[in-house]
Amino acid sequence: MNQPRASSLASALRVFLTDYLPRQRALSLHTLHSYRDSLKLLLQFVAGKPADPGQLAMEHLTYEQVMAFLLHLETGRHNQASTRNVRLSAIRSFFRFVGTHYPEHLAQAQRILSAPLKRTASREIHHLELPEVQAILRDIDRSAADGRRDHALLAFMFNTGARVGEVVALQACDLMLDSPASVRLRGKGRKERSCPLWAETAQALRAYLGERKVALHEQRSVFPNHRGQPLTRFGVRLILKKHVQKTAQHVTSLQNKRLHPHSLRHSTAVHLLRSGVDLSTIANWLGHVSINTTNKYLTLDLEAKRQALEKSEPILSGDQQDTFRCPDHDLIKWLESL
Repeated sequence: MNQPRASSLASALRVFLTDYLPRQRALSLHTLHSYRDSLKLLLQFVAGKPADPGQLAMEHLTYEQVMAFLLHLETGRHNQASTRNVRLSAIRSFFRFVGTHYPEHLAQAQRILSAPLKRTASREIHHLELPEVQAILRDIDRSAADGRRDHALLAFMFNTGARVGEVVALQACDLMLDSPASVRLRGKGRKERSCPLWAETAQALRAYLGERKVALHEQRSVFPNHRGQPLTRFGVRLILKKHVQKTAQHVTSLQNKRLHPHSLRHSTAVHLLRSGVDLSTIANWLGHVSINTTNKYLTLDLEAKRQALEKSEPILSGDQQDTFRCPDHDLIKWLESL
């Protein structure tokens, strides 16, 4: 007996999300959720309202529908091109799987795989200078339990440069607070690394965990919310935003910065770079797979650029500024000589 036409799509989605991604490719739960959300948005768009996405068949997910969905993300949902590219990457991954496991849909999959990623503009990466970090930490009201948690949280993030996902997943058993203090972090691809802790950071964490009566051998969240559950990424973002806004009232350099939890990771890298730490050590500190990822922090260090400028000879010193002048009547000759 023939199955309904929609079964191939439902079956493909089930195998893709519950077997192929987690078991065969061993992707993280965060990546699974991102792929799931992208495919859910696509199905809802193609089905339309009030249609049921459960009635869709594989044939409904055409190249034209995918391109219309990507346009909708930018014009209807006002997503950035980078978000559009994330959604398209998930769709591509699904149809790469479809083309391999469902050969009857190979031509359809190949056409969708040809959908291009959109070029994105490179924005300046904002980070915090050391005096700004110190001012934010000083301004936190530690008379309340939330304030003591926030102080320990932001100090830890600046010390380690940990990704926000690593921070919210941190458990007490990952901390080693005896001298020399360190922490075990689980990064992308489930890779583990150890990161040293400054004595001040270790002291703040020891006092905070002691107040909560959390032992270092326990598998308990280091940074919980009001319900005792681990903080979410959104929660960490709100905490940083709240304290930055407070300090920005008297530290004007904070007022025009676009800051988010990853900004503290950038801040750690720049601070280490200015302290004379070599790039390979910074790469290991941050858990970068390639040192090429770490090289971007060389472009962030404006102070280093100023120092280099002071050491170099001005281009327009003395009579040199006349070197590049060209009389109007010789302009074409000069262009041809280049």
